Amino acid sequence: MGLKFLTVFILIFSVAYPQMNPGAKQISLSYSDVALTNDVFGLFNNPASLAKINWREAGVYYSPAPFGFTEMANGYIAYNEPFDWGSLALGGMNYGFELYKENKILVGCSYNYADKFLIGVVFNYHSVSIKNYGSANSFYLNLGGIIPITDFVNWGFSIHNINRATFGKAKDQIPTVFKTGFNFCIAQNISLNAAFEKDIIQESSLMFGINYDIIKYISIRTGFSNEPSRFTAGVGINYLYFTLDYAVFTHPDLGLTHQAGLIISLEKEKLKK
Repeated sequence: MGLKFLTVFILIFSVAYPQMNPGAKQISLSYSDVALTNDVFGLFNNPASLAKINWREAGVYYSPAPFGFTEMANGYIAYNEPFDWGSLALGGMNYGFELYKENKILVGCSYNYADKFLIGVVFNYHSVSIKNYGSANSFYLNLGGIIPITDFVNWGFSIHNINRATFGKAKDQIPTVFKTGFNFCIAQNISLNAAFEKDIIQESSLMFGINYDIIKYISIRTGFSNEPSRFTAGVGINYLYFTLDYAVFTHPDLGLTHQAGLIISLEKEKLKK
């Protein structure tokens, strides 16, 4: 595979697990929405947010060739089932190609305490396989919380891999990441997000994003982060039970790439409180 093969493997092993979490909405906001995430892909980002989704929701996200590399193809699925006390959710991830593959299964649970505090936890089963080198798997936990401070301001946090699990005896192969931030509803149709993220072995990152609902069925978004340096943008189209999200973002070395996701909200009007 020549230079292309070498580049992919440099990416894989120089930055552990380079695939990004879904969905396209979160990416277009540069993942700044830790205090806002309000769709089924919150399972991968901040599970506490699932407690606010009081309808059945399913999502599919797929990126066939990030930055032009089919070897980095990744796909995600997620499903949320609401209850009076919160939600249960299931999800899955597939990443890689024939020489290097990752798969993940997630089970999440979230609880809504009187709309004053939302908390969620996710159990992850994560496996990795490298051709001719074998495979390994690991279990780890993610935790998240959201607290409404006022009617217009939310504070949120998430911790990825809270038990610092890894593959085999090597340390920190699965990142442990802390994130916290705020969501500001500055107008009925405009939302501003700011977040701080720290991987225990990487530089800290500041993230910002803004969502603007220009008309009833269309939203536009943009954001940026400083570590890595990244600019993002996207659009969301929602009609009846369907939401189609598109995102584009930059990489300092690899340039521009595109992402897309589809969310189906089942019985939304019937279950809406």
